[in-house]
Amino acid sequence: MSATAMLSNSAHRVWPLPRGPWIMRQTWHELLFAHWPLDPAILAARIAPGLTLDTFDGRAYLGVIPFRMSDVAPRAVPAIPWLSAFAEMNVRTYVIRDGIPGVWFFSLDAANPVAVALARALFFLPYFTARMRCIREGDAIHYASRRTRGHDARTAAFAATYRPIGPVYHSAPGRLDHWLTERYCLYAASPRGALYRCDIHHAQWPLQPAAAEITRNTMAAAAGFTLPDTPPHLRYAARQDVLVWAPHRVG
Repeated sequence: MSATAMLSNSAHRVWPLPRGPWIMRQTWHELLFAHWPLDPAILAARIAPGLTLDTFDGRAYLGVIPFRMSDVAPRAVPAIPWLSAFAEMNVRTYVIRDGIPGVWFFSLDAANPVAVALARALFFLPYFTARMRCIREGDAIHYASRRTRGHDARTAAFAATYRPIGPVYHSAPGRLDHWLTERYCLYAASPRGALYRCDIHHAQWPLQPAAAEITRNTMAAAAGFTLPDTPPHLRYAARQDVLVWAPHRVG
């Protein structure tokens, strides 16, 4: 989808489009949204000062989201094959500041060391380099990741086969799926503790029910969390085109 078409489609956003020009585009593919409920007090203790943990019906959630990216490039710059496409995974929870809900990342793993270095320096995000594999076979995605050394990284690995098992739908406001996915910014803290917000924009998520066989998952443990034994809440999205704005300081 073109940037012009994306910007003209904004009625679904939970707050208006950001001011100023976007600076980067990305396309996300074959996402698995895997979420587990956790004690809000445990997650609240691990987010930056100035943020409030967001909850749904009194529950907080930790997400592990594997996917792959393509066309990752600055505005008006063509994609570079060896730099603009790679697998990624994030471990996250949900926060709110000044009435604007967003995402707080405990870690982001990517199979591109250049992207990891740039994201750490420019967006203050806790990225780590990992060896990753994302293979599609029919409607199944075979995904594997193992974090490499660097940036004081703890050992973290993930392996799963996942697939959509139902039709595409758009979640409705007030439902858990909407609360988990329809967020249009991330928050990050600089090494000196300054809080930043980075706005993004995309169409409403084309979600599908999902099934997953997760054979290895130490991503949450590497971030210092213990997942419950209950099955995760699973959703799948085939593709999302995304625009990204420059981070700006809040507070």
